Amino acid sequence: MAIKAIELLKGGENHEEIMEVLAAVAADLGDVIDDLNSLQVKPLKGAMTNEVFEVNWPTKSDGHQRKVLVRLYGEGIEVFFNRVDEIQTFESMSKHGQGPRLLGRFTTGRVEEFIHAKTLSAADLRDPEISALVASKMREFHNLHMPGTKKAQLWQRLSHAKSLCSPKDIKNFGLEHLDTEINMLVELLSQGYQEIGFCHNDLQYGNIMMDEDTRAITLIDYEYASYNPVAYDLANHFCEMVANYHSDQPHVLDYTKYPGLEERQRFVYNYLSSEGKEPSSSEVEQLLNLAEKYTLANHLFWGLWGLISSYVNTIDFDYKEYARQRFQQYWLKKATLLDSPSVISEH
Repeated sequence: MAIKAIELLKGGENHEEIMEVLAAVAADLGDVIDDLNSLQVKPLKGAMTNEVFEVNWPTKSDGHQRKVLVRLYGEGIEVFFNRVDEIQTFESMSKHGQGPRLLGRFTTGRVEEFIHAKTLSAADLRDPEISALVASKMREFHNLHMPGTKKAQLWQRLSHAKSLCSPKDIKNFGLEHLDTEINMLVELLSQGYQEIGFCHNDLQYGNIMMDEDTRAITLIDYEYASYNPVAYDLANHFCEMVANYHSDQPHVLDYTKYPGLEERQRFVYNYLSSEGKEPSSSEVEQLLNLAEKYTLANHLFWGLWGLISSYVNTIDFDYKEYARQRFQQYWLKKATLLDSPSVISEH
């Protein structure tokens, strides 16, 4: 039993509310929670926005362990999303048969169904078979009909996030002209037709689960999900391949692991062909080129996320160093990606 997690559930300001919600969830499932000592609480690693726990208790019927997931919301990160909208998204996903069910809510978090599936590792994303399954699932996700206006949310979120950075960090990270950079990206990346879909926007390996028997893929954690250009979501997924959030230095990004041309082409091909229609080579190239350009917006978004998280989040993660790497990558790749009409090249 994890001491830190127990202390959190015992000592938090709203621990009584959490216990009441857990007791209500247990009752809905036909169980009884007598007291806190009947709970087994295990912190789950890899989360950087929230704190996540596996909570177990003995079932009333046969004494086996019942598992649920308790999510304690990270503080202050709502700048990047609206928590009410996120709950609505979560509930809509359940109605679509996607992701875990919402079992209960309390002021600072919620209780979710525990999915009995394997959370992918950083290495799993490089497996061609698993990658193809993820690409197909991403396409299915993008086609969901969800609440909200079907237009890109990215640019508004970027501008708002920049306004919350401290003057000191704006200077230290060279962000004095970031508004100009954002406006430039809006102009360049909004030209021509772009498919808008309901995007996950945070498709790192820890948010992808796979049933090891059926190989079914489930996408979880929809805090950042919104309508956006689908090319942006592809860009985000490619960028996440350089991270390993379960290493000794989870904030360190290794850009030598950015997927090469063949790997990116294969993913985009699998994404486009997942609905049964053979995409042309020009369709693959067009989407891949656009996704590469959207990596720039992705670097800015998660760079700002790192700075703002450093002000408010207590999770053990070097947010500012993470931000520095993302901004550095933006400046490193900007000229290459925007000066060339075709950006199909090795990264």
